[in-house]
Amino acid sequence: MRLPKKSLGQNFLIDKNIIGKIISLIKLNDRHVIEIGPGHGALTNEILKKKPRSLTLIEKDINLFNSLKKKYSKNKKITIYNSDILKFNLEKICKQNSAIFGNLPYNISSQILIKILKFKKWPPKSNDLIFMFQKELGEKIIGKFKSKNYGRLSILTNYRMSFLKKFFVSNNCFFPKPKVTSIVIHFRPFERTTFKLKNIENLEKVTNIMFSNKRKMINKNIKKILNLNQIAKLSNLNLYSRPSEISPEIYYKIAELFEKR
Repeated sequence: MRLPKKSLGQNFLIDKNIIGKIISLIKLNDRHVIEIGPGHGALTNEILKKKPRSLTLIEKDINLFNSLKKKYSKNKKITIYNSDILKFNLEKICKQNSAIFGNLPYNISSQILIKILKFKKWPPKSNDLIFMFQKELGEKIIGKFKSKNYGRLSILTNYRMSFLKKFFVSNNCFFPKPKVTSIVIHFRPFERTTFKLKNIENLEKVTNIMFSNKRKMINKNIKKILNLNQIAKLSNLNLYSRPSEISPEIYYKIAELFEKR
């Protein structure tokens, strides 16, 4: 196995039991599948055994890309891109009823998730997203209101996706061995029937401003977002609350009002 690059945050998953557990989360037969950062193809091999209709791999590392290209050269189901996922048009290649897998590099995993949350067409063509994150970050992404992990990331994610399953992965399951535990999360996108935002980036702006001083009351920051007449419409909002004491639904309403300014 080629030595991983620290600059790309590479930690290759090598535990076959965990790979099997990830693959068994959803049915892959006759589905279009996308894998972000396939590395040496450990997960890729198992996906192929489930007979998907097509498999698209996106690998930034040129050496790994060449290795994968050589390894799967005879398989017509596979398309491989040598690209940085943050610059790649992932939405464009998604096909109906597709699934996206990713053992995401820790250093850019939240950026990849937000990139997907910002897809122009929603719900997207991908029905299932199965990603691996650093445990601490993953728990913030699925953090429930009033829990210690609740915050900007969980408010944004909860607006467009529900999470179905999660499980932890020991650092012993990787090469090289990271210092942290990981978490696999299975998401399913959905379309909200209430709080119809024109642009999710407005929700991102709202939460950025509101959580810029996590320990302070929101009475000053809310005035950077809404005018006094709009604030008056939020009858269930206590201006002396801290950002973490406000429910996701109130943030969605604030973002709606922000769009009307």
